[in-house]
Amino acid sequence: MSIELLPEWMAGLEEEDVAFIKKFILASGSLKEVAGQYGVTYPTVRLRLDRLIQKIRMVEDTAADPYIATIKRLAMNEKLDLDTAKVLIAEYKKTRTKKEEL
Repeated sequence: MSIELLPEWMAGLEEEDVAFIKKFILASGSLKEVAGQYGVTYPTVRLRLDRLIQKIRMVEDTAADPYIATIKRLAMNEKLDLDTAKVLIAEYKKTRTKKEEL
């Protein structure tokens, strides 16, 4: 009996995100069809897809720098405003650069 592991990018997603991906695939990538299934507008589905793409990209960035990935995740989940996230990341990068120079 073999145990299949989820890809890292998929393991970091919430159940509702995985359900959205499944509906999207079964709809052959038709955003209009997915919008109809959810009873929302096309732009709403497009926005959700864009956020999902950002989440997947962020998971890929996590290995490179977990701190920056955490800040991005908080901003994407609207637990931190975007301007504050940018400031935190910029300051972190400055601090890291100074340490590397020493």
